[in-house]
Amino acid sequence: MDYRKGHMIDRNFYDKKILLVDDDESILLMLVTVLRKEGYKNINTAVSGEEAVSKAQQFQPDLIVLDVMLPDCDGYKVCQRIRYASMVPIIFLSARSDEYDRLLSYAFGGDEYMTKPFSPRELLARMNSIFNRQQYYEDILTSKPNQYSFNDFVIDMDKKMLLKDGAEVSLTAKEYKLLEYLITNRNLTLSKEQILENVWDSGYEGYDNSVMVHIRHLREKIEENPSDPVFLKTVRGRGYIFEG
Repeated sequence: MDYRKGHMIDRNFYDKKILLVDDDESILLMLVTVLRKEGYKNINTAVSGEEAVSKAQQFQPDLIVLDVMLPDCDGYKVCQRIRYASMVPIIFLSARSDEYDRLLSYAFGGDEYMTKPFSPRELLARMNSIFNRQQYYEDILTSKPNQYSFNDFVIDMDKKMLLKDGAEVSLTAKEYKLLEYLITNRNLTLSKEQILENVWDSGYEGYDNSVMVHIRHLREKIEENPSDPVFLKTVRGRGYIFEG
């Protein structure tokens, strides 16, 4: 993250594709200059409504800055046509400042409305705000609980507990740490030395028997038949494996 003038900016945002639409080339030049100075790299421009719709389809922008007054059609109709195929964020720029036009911009699917003359820094702040919200909701949608399920059990690695049918299974701190290590490395054979180093934080030979004892205790708690384990198995001469 980068912080400028109190605004949080994710550097990944600078790879976002921006489409600028305005028939005033001096405004386009100013916006391109400001955005490039800020760090944005992928910028495209259009000077008419038709060109804007075409480039929105071809360029697939992550955000569009769209002027309302265009030579061939108004920005509202452009926004409406883009909305048939995309929910890309759209920031309207307009010389009109009355409430009706603001409401109209939102009715056609706009996300922000700025009146001319406008502050380039405010435009940047609104762009970054949109990208931050997008990232927040993407993170929520893609994030998964740090849990693993097997049979009737769920190990919750955030809460550091093992549950069976929703009820907590009593484990010592070392039993939990051993189980978490085995599950995190499931389907891999782990030697006693590896287990000692990562669970006991020690390579002392005196702990060798402790591994066997803790494995046995875990089997008694998670296996239906501890003598014939389904999950926590011994690999003769090599160590242990959690099969999942």
